[in-house]
Amino acid sequence: MSTSVSNVFKNLQLKDKELKVVESIFSEVTYKKGNTILHTSEKVYYQYYVVKGCLRTFFLDAKGKEHTIQFAINDWWISDYIGYFSESESVLSIECITDATVLKVAKRDLDNIYEKVPKIEHFFRKKLERSTVRFQKRILNNLVLSAKERYHLFLQTYPNIEQQIKNYHLASYLGITTESLSRIRKETL
Repeated sequence: MSTSVSNVFKNLQLKDKELKVVESIFSEVTYKKGNTILHTSEKVYYQYYVVKGCLRTFFLDAKGKEHTIQFAINDWWISDYIGYFSESESVLSIECITDATVLKVAKRDLDNIYEKVPKIEHFFRKKLERSTVRFQKRILNNLVLSAKERYHLFLQTYPNIEQQIKNYHLASYLGITTESLSRIRKETL
């Protein structure tokens, strides 16, 4: 089994036969910084496991303003899950903030594997549950916390991301302007 794929499932006790089946559905792909691997309005076939690098999903509103929804670094998953799970067109785009290596897996392949290797379905269900909790907490925090509190919570929760992303990406994730982010950073020093 490739090292990258085995890292995805490092906590599962998979038999050799199961490992081979699982490995067969993943493809390793390398992207350059600035590549967009999913554009808005494209059909969403894949979700991506980040082997190396930093990616983000973002939404472009009617005024052309970007809203960063998620960052993903090593050992994280990323996709436009609205399109992925509903098998429809994307509403988000995925951009490589740095050079990146990812493992991509198609929904139809995962659905087939779930029946052959039930441990994989359990693995993804647990990942989805934790992701849902994080997204709901983020929504609630955006509703009740000040911009400064959201920034500090981001630094506390994701200490390895800030150095890899641009100020305007972080500002759009926090729902503030880059000027506000600069002011908050100055107050923090």
